[in-house]
Amino acid sequence: MKIDAAAVAADIESRIRDIVLQRLNRKGVVIAISGGIDSSVVAALCFKALGAERVLGLMLPEADSSPDSLHFANLLAQSLGLRTHVEDIAGILAAAGCYQRRDEAIRKVIPEYTASYKCKIVLPDRLNGSAYPIFSVVVESPLGERTKARLTLDSYLGVMAATNFKQRTRKMMEYYYADLFNYVVAGTPNRLEYDQGFFVKNGDGAADLKPIAHLYKTQVYQLAAYLGIPQEIQKRPPTTDTYSLDQSQEEFYFPLPYDHMDLCLYAKNHGLGPEEVAPVIELSVEQVARVYQVIDSTRSATRYLHLPPVLCEDVPEACDDHRI
Repeated sequence: MKIDAAAVAADIESRIRDIVLQRLNRKGVVIAISGGIDSSVVAALCFKALGAERVLGLMLPEADSSPDSLHFANLLAQSLGLRTHVEDIAGILAAAGCYQRRDEAIRKVIPEYTASYKCKIVLPDRLNGSAYPIFSVVVESPLGERTKARLTLDSYLGVMAATNFKQRTRKMMEYYYADLFNYVVAGTPNRLEYDQGFFVKNGDGAADLKPIAHLYKTQVYQLAAYLGIPQEIQKRPPTTDTYSLDQSQEEFYFPLPYDHMDLCLYAKNHGLGPEEVAPVIELSVEQVARVYQVIDSTRSATRYLHLPPVLCEDVPEACDDHRI
């Protein structure tokens, strides 16, 4: 898991220059900066690879965004000298019915819920609980009272379908600016997110290049230290920043914190058994075996997210990858 950060950064920067300027023949890069570690590292790599005049950082807040995200994104931009633009997408989301549709889905299980409440969805303990985890919704009234209810399939799908407007709208804005400046869009998933399908298809999963998708999140933090990403960003806990209540990635998706998930994924990818991993992360062999099962089942369930549109018959003249 330990990398030579200087060598890795230099290699990625060289590849970014080649992909953007030569293979894709574009002038620069658009990247959505959220104040998180992944987008910060990708922005810094693109900045070093292409220079300030060829990189645009977009800040894309909406009604449920934490003010911290805009603060940290501005902090990154100032530390790099990055050119930025802010697009508040709340109006677009409201017009599309994102918030209204989500609220209607939540009211199927919590009838008293209104737009004045805050909310998030959470998973049960995937390490020790059922092999078939079911999401619950947590809501907080204006008086600070919290209620938790198990989501039905219909209500869960309603919440997810409405919430996915957010990632797809952000990507729409990214491609607007990419088209405007003849740029490409850089995606920000790390290896754990990319492998486990932690993205929305045609939303944050869409991009023209993904510079850190081969790096475990632990390695992304090593790059962040080397690149001089502000300490406040390096110390910020990973968050989805999708719902109005604070939500960790473990509550929403992963059964373990990212550093332990990285170790399990790395070990599994390199053929190490649960009995070799368990003492390193202070879990039982049975618990690590459960994590391995989750990795496999999540890969299977999210495989379609990685697929391009499926053709009924090949069109080789249009799909020849060697043309690029």
